Amino acid sequence: QMEDPIQLKEEGNKYFQASDYEKALQSYTQALKLNKDRALQAVLYRNRAACFLKKEEYGKAASDASRAIDINASDIKALFRRSQALEKLGKLDQAFKDAQKCATMEPRNKNFQETLRRLGADIQEKLRIQFSTDLRVQKMFEILLDENSEKEKREKAANNLIVLGREEAGAERIFQNNGVHLLLQLIQTKDPEMILAAVRTLSGMCMGHKARATAILHYLGIDSICMWMSTDNEEISLAVCNLLQSIVDCLMGHGKEEQHGKEAALVLDTKKDLKMITTCLLDMLVSKRVSGQGRDRALNLLNKNIPRKDLKEHDNSRTIFVIDNGLKKILKVVGQIPEMPDCLPLTENTQLTASVLLNKLYDDLRCDPERDNYRVICEEYIKSKIDPQNMDKTLHAIQIVSGVLQGPFDLGNKLLGMKGVMEMMVALCGSEREIDQLVAVEALIHASTKLSRATFIISNGVTLLKEIYKKTKNEKIKIRALVGLCKLGSAGGTDYGLRQFAEGSTEKLAKQCRKWLCNTSIDTRTRKWAVEGLAYLTLDADVKDDFVEDEPALQAMFELAKTSDKTILYSVASALVNCTNSYDTKELVPELVQLAKFSKQHVPEEHPKDKKDFVVKRVKRLLKAGVVSALACMVKADSAILTDQSKELIARVFLALCEDPKDRGMIVAQGGGKALIPLALEGTDVGKIKASHALAKIAAISNPDIAFPGERVYEVVRPLVSLLNTERDGLQNYEALLGLTNFSGRSDRLRMKIVKERALPDIENYMFENHDQLRQAATECMCNLVVNKEVQERFVADGNDRLKLMVLLCGEDDEKVQIAAAGALAMLTAAQKKLCSKMTEVTTQWLEILQRLCLHDNMEVQHRGLVIAFNLISADKELAKKLVETELLEILTFIGKQADDPKKQHIINVARDCLAKCMDYGLIKPLSQS
Repeated sequence: QMEDPIQLKEEGNKYFQASDYEKALQSYTQALKLNKDRALQAVLYRNRAACFLKKEEYGKAASDASRAIDINASDIKALFRRSQALEKLGKLDQAFKDAQKCATMEPRNKNFQETLRRLGADIQEKLRIQFSTDLRVQKMFEILLDENSEKEKREKAANNLIVLGREEAGAERIFQNNGVHLLLQLIQTKDPEMILAAVRTLSGMCMGHKARATAILHYLGIDSICMWMSTDNEEISLAVCNLLQSIVDCLMGHGKEEQHGKEAALVLDTKKDLKMITTCLLDMLVSKRVSGQGRDRALNLLNKNIPRKDLKEHDNSRTIFVIDNGLKKILKVVGQIPEMPDCLPLTENTQLTASVLLNKLYDDLRCDPERDNYRVICEEYIKSKIDPQNMDKTLHAIQIVSGVLQGPFDLGNKLLGMKGVMEMMVALCGSEREIDQLVAVEALIHASTKLSRATFIISNGVTLLKEIYKKTKNEKIKIRALVGLCKLGSAGGTDYGLRQFAEGSTEKLAKQCRKWLCNTSIDTRTRKWAVEGLAYLTLDADVKDDFVEDEPALQAMFELAKTSDKTILYSVASALVNCTNSYDTKELVPELVQLAKFSKQHVPEEHPKDKKDFVVKRVKRLLKAGVVSALACMVKADSAILTDQSKELIARVFLALCEDPKDRGMIVAQGGGKALIPLALEGTDVGKIKASHALAKIAAISNPDIAFPGERVYEVVRPLVSLLNTERDGLQNYEALLGLTNFSGRSDRLRMKIVKERALPDIENYMFENHDQLRQAATECMCNLVVNKEVQERFVADGNDRLKLMVLLCGEDDEKVQIAAAGALAMLTAAQKKLCSKMTEVTTQWLEILQRLCLHDNMEVQHRGLVIAFNLISADKELAKKLVETELLEILTFIGKQADDPKKQHIINVARDCLAKCMDYGLIKPLSQS
């Protein structure tokens, strides 16, 4: 490493001249660390400012230029660079002052004079717009605050204000003109339309501006914001939630980066404000004055902003703060029982969202002591609720355990081990009170997921659940008891338990579940249990066949899938996986089957309704019922609701739906293509592979402009490339290659994207696969890719066999491979003259292969061969001479002399063009006229 700052500066200058601004920056920065000379320091800062200008990092450019000016106030280059940076940052008046100083020092410099004129005009225009905007803002508020204004005028003014608030210049003018106070007045009018307009305007003003967001937060007050969010009006509640999210984003440094010069020295301490917001949100959770949807908003904000986005970050202090100050409040929400009179206002999603928050907080803990503290708080809170003398209080304790089991399951499992908890759950099942049975059965269902616990429940609770199912008249309890039995049958491995319980008829139970599912008079929370029951029961082939024929039940399930409920999404996806048979099955080895039969062991046989014909029929039925739209809707769910396991199940269903090429157009039309992209990029490895394969099936035969319009098509490339892997099966490789071939034929930007995703080496490997179809698909893909200049350059580069392999592929017996390889070679030799001479050097077989192409029976192959010959002749006279001395001249003469024929005129014309070029070189004489 160099230690001389002057040498480093010279090195930086060379990098700068070569447009390598990153390396130039490194050299100047290293020189600054070693330098002690003030004059050189000014030059280095000034040069580094030039690099930042080129990299469009204007804040850093202005800062470095200012440092150079601090050392030498008359440094004209530094002044001009700061002027340029400040102009880009929108600080026109400051930029004008610096340009003015430059023009004073060098009055004849035309560049400075032109900059001054431009900045002067820009400042005048900015002032004019500001003055105009100020008047518009004033007029809008006059209309909005005047109750006598016409409704149409007020609505127009409100919409204009919202649009203005989203623009930086407009937001600043509103803020500077007492706008926050006037917007608060609008909120206090209690007119829903005015409140919405005011809140949305404030939200726009906060975006990407920390100082303004902080000022708005303090002026409005967090208590007032939370009070507005607590309203029953869903639109207003959501708008206020978005406003608070905008403020939090700014305080946490998310969103667009603010660019500031040296003079922007205001530093805001945001931690105090963030703690204040968090505390108010936690208080909302347990307040009876807060509406159900207001509580949901508070939980969603905590879910989104408290846990770390990336577990690699060390700081989890926000999570620790919430656990220490709010875990008991979250547990209180989880422990609410809607059927009891003292219940807080809730929506159908509140308690599940609270369970999701518990899970996220637990996952965000970094060490065992933190997890132990979390567990101890939960245990102490549950113990405080257990009271043998007060069953209502004890019921809340069981409900809390049930809620934790839906969140951090490992923790929930530990809580089940607390003394008396499991026994209390079983005892409550036998209670005469329906509310006790309801809570206990739900808790048993969630507890039975773990086999260790399920064993205890099977021996203690199954009989109770059977009795409850048979005796209770309460539909809510009956359906939960049924699901409990389904789940226990699954967890305990009792394959025939359900059939015995239902007296040999799982169809009977499924029919009851479908009946509950279609009954819209039953609350959604209860109907979701019907879906969960069907998720288990559709493992039976007879049940799934009946289910897909029940149009009302399917539509009811699809409608429920649109609700933000993790359990419903998973259950719907599970039922669809069962109906489409898209689960993994072990292939039975015939020899082992015979051996098992010989030894009189039980051999599981495929149910007749699980055979391909029945599966295809069910898939068609689901497509007709609109399953794709339902799946597309499910994919849009929040990540807290749509788990990786649910994503995998949805991907499996999509792959099954895409099996028949005739159905793929319908899948695309209903939003399937768009829905598959996020599934292919995020989730479990299996889920991503399944979704990528489904995308490949669509990409292989669809018009990309229709299937993946706009920028979406570029997102599909990576999933397709991920299938070009030896770990994937041959069908996945093949369909991915077909999709990439289709894409590479559309535009050069798509070809470039394929290259950037490093697909070329994999495509080249498949060009020499033993499998004919894979080799053909890969060669056709490369044929389309060679149109791209970067791909051509890789063929031109020394030290690789790409051209040789392409020439050899032209000699293959497979006509389709020949067509693709010859097409690629024709394009390469037309685009790159270097490849024409290189082609004659890579293999001794080149001439024989070329002659075979030119004489081929297939006109497509023959035409490509003659185009290659023409490219070689046109590239170089010496090369043309070399070809004329071979049998190729006789071949060209034979074809060129043929009488005109519309069917193969294009072939005859290329041969004649070759001969004409040879005549131009003087290598052959004109054909004598006969």
